[in-house]
Amino acid sequence: MLPNKATVESVADAMAVAEVQGRSLWADARKRFLANKAALVSLFLLIGVALFSIFGNLIAQYAPDYVDFTLMGANAYKGVPSIETGHYFGTDTSGRDLFARTVMGTRISLLVGLIGALVAVIVGTLYGATAGYFGGRTDGIMMRIVDVLMSIPFMFVLILMLVIFGRSISMLFLGIGLISWLDMARIARGQTLTIKNKEFVEMAHAIGVHPIKIILRHIVPNLLGIVIVYATLLVPTMIIFESFISFLGLGVQEPATSLGALINEGSSTMQRGFYWQIGFPIFFFVITIFAFFFVGDGLRDALDPKDR
Repeated sequence: MLPNKATVESVADAMAVAEVQGRSLWADARKRFLANKAALVSLFLLIGVALFSIFGNLIAQYAPDYVDFTLMGANAYKGVPSIETGHYFGTDTSGRDLFARTVMGTRISLLVGLIGALVAVIVGTLYGATAGYFGGRTDGIMMRIVDVLMSIPFMFVLILMLVIFGRSISMLFLGIGLISWLDMARIARGQTLTIKNKEFVEMAHAIGVHPIKIILRHIVPNLLGIVIVYATLLVPTMIIFESFISFLGLGVQEPATSLGALINEGSSTMQRGFYWQIGFPIFFFVITIFAFFFVGDGLRDALDPKDR
């Protein structure tokens, strides 16, 4: 006896429900992210920029600090972008190959963004989760400290640190990361206030698990979704801060460089027609910033439980 149409439809519906129920939240988020074309294209652009910063020196014919004395000052207009001469992005007014320096600048800017965001996320997550879990007076004191620190101008503190302790890449990493954890602490604390009332946390507390282990093993893993999203949105913010500091001349020092420093150098020669000296650094800066924002927006949509 052949099954009727209603039976076939009910079986198909049951199979669809079973398929949805059998897929984990991370698998569902991955599927939703891959369906976001803007985020997917931005992810490939970020991979391309990262590969350029890592392996770009393999195709650069000059070192970042190599000086061609025949292409300095008034003769800099001869150093236009050219494949024949090996100066793919041209040269700057000091006669240095702009391609090699753009590779170095992109690498340093990405490192500042990634390491600064990593420090901010780790410190902010642990601090906020601790405050939210213990609550009461501990939460009040810890969050008032955050409020006080947030009232201090971020740029003023960073510039002061660079002036007092010296202008170095390591100090730039440390300064940006340790000051930028405040927003992450507030986000982690708010999420922890909800998670700590869940059954699995109450059960761990009832059987005598140490509070530190509860925070590290039960609360922090459940914050990974919001932490990942915030980290992807924090990286471009770190890159913008670093570029602004370097634009002021307080960031990365010669012979090292960053995208902000290259843009600062190129802006001073724009009126003389040396468009390539600012065009290529701005291109990589804009592509990196927008790609991170689109990836972060895609992750936010994929990991938001309200949209499932």
